[in-house]
Amino acid sequence: MTSEILKLEGVCKQYPQTTVPAVEAIDLTLHQGQILSLLGPSGCGKTTLLRLVAGFEMLDRGQIVLDGRVVAGRGRSLPPEKRNLGMVFQEFALFPHLSIADNIAFGLKKLKLKPSDIDRRVREAIALVDLEGLNDRYPHQLSGGQRQRVALARALAPRPVLMLLDEPLSNLDVQVRLYLRNEIRNILKATGTTAVFVTHDREEAMAISDTIGVMRQGRLEQLGTPEEIYREPASRFVAEFVTQANFLEARRNGSYWETEMGEFDVSAAGELSSDVAEVMVREEDIVVKPDETGKIAVRDRQFLGREHRYCLMMPSGQCLHARSSELSVLPVGARVQLSVSETAVRVFPPSPVRSTLSSGAIAVGCESGIYPSSVKSG
Repeated sequence: MTSEILKLEGVCKQYPQTTVPAVEAIDLTLHQGQILSLLGPSGCGKTTLLRLVAGFEMLDRGQIVLDGRVVAGRGRSLPPEKRNLGMVFQEFALFPHLSIADNIAFGLKKLKLKPSDIDRRVREAIALVDLEGLNDRYPHQLSGGQRQRVALARALAPRPVLMLLDEPLSNLDVQVRLYLRNEIRNILKATGTTAVFVTHDREEAMAISDTIGVMRQGRLEQLGTPEEIYREPASRFVAEFVTQANFLEARRNGSYWETEMGEFDVSAAGELSSDVAEVMVREEDIVVKPDETGKIAVRDRQFLGREHRYCLMMPSGQCLHARSSELSVLPVGARVQLSVSETAVRVFPPSPVRSTLSSGAIAVGCESGIYPSSVKSG
């Protein structure tokens, strides 16, 4: 078993003049070489948690253990500069008057290394982020992606015990983000660096991470591998935020969940004690087939490159979304039927903000961002 690099035990933080904790009762462990993403919407507490680990915020309760040392809690709190951390933020925070090599060397000089050791580490860091030949350039002479790689090299050069990255790609354009997220993972893995990565982008989190912690209102809603988070969401919130799934209100009838569009076996969908529920179906699990006698119509279609995304109008006025990689394209207005494997669905307690079931599923427009769906249709 690899060594524990970061251990959070009952970590809590509440700001003055607030009624809800920013971070509440967080427990997690991160081992050597692991990359953890803290994922969640704005205001969920992920950046506050990162700042607590960094030492920029003081704990209210709990403790933080870093590489076997208690750095916060038990009546003590080490300042950031004594925690041996590397940090990369949204803003590149490079010194504009220093060359790339001097920016990277800045933190190394504080370690009081020999000049020859500093030069060697600078060269290694520049090579690691693939910026050879740019040593003498200044930040304003680089692209945004290059500047962020310099920031990463500067953070890695002192060989920190833990890297903290707070939405480091959010200020970059889409193509650069896609490239750099792969580069960051490759660099962290090549150096065996343990890291905590904060993001609100689910695809970014799944691409970079070994483990994802989904946060909501200061709490960890679920902690697991990207595959576990996506395939086995622990709550309606995780399912909606991470998978962008469809939800369909359902009523229990014996061993089945009845929905507007069909029935799901209770044992396959997941046991729930209540008589009403919401069934979750991921967009890619819905099979759409043309059927002139079908009661469902294609309302809209989006081409996403490798697949089409269909907005499908139910007889009640509900909309659901389905993704298909089929080469044949269904035109807007086409009548269709739907099917999905019962093993691909999950069931959750009904959301308190939704209306109670009275006569089947409730109509929700495509514009609302909440898309119910079904197991089969005719």
